[in-house]
Amino acid sequence: MLEWINAHQTMLGWLGVFSVIIFVGTLILTPIIVTRIPADYFDHRVRYPTPWKEQHQAIRLTLLLGKNLLALTLIAGGIAMLFLPGQGLLTILIGVMLLDFPGKYPLERRIVQQPKVIQTINWLRAKGNRPPLHIQPANSSTLDRQAYKP
Repeated sequence: MLEWINAHQTMLGWLGVFSVIIFVGTLILTPIIVTRIPADYFDHRVRYPTPWKEQHQAIRLTLLLGKNLLALTLIAGGIAMLFLPGQGLLTILIGVMLLDFPGKYPLERRIVQQPKVIQTINWLRAKGNRPPLHIQPANSSTLDRQAYKP
């Protein structure tokens, strides 16, 4: 084992630097992102329409690729933070919220409904003077079955 560590000191050093950068980045960015989520984001069966839906196709594609690349980076960092110092579950949640894939919204709702996750999110929102997230149960009959129309 010590031979392997000695043979890969450079790689382990870079992993340590990456871990510190991700840790500090999530400490700064997580509260900012969590406080920007609308309080009623999880009260609907379908998600909000994207703000750039009406943009030119090239701009929309560039923004979509950049957003998904950032999301994949956050998910990878969050998975690493499950084993390293950092806010792993919240970072994964933020990455999933940014990523575009079918069935994403129900997955987001399921993750956020975990008691520790919603408690942490609402604690961060309270620190940022934002109202807590409203999350109705998925089987609630009061959920809007139509597309969200702001």
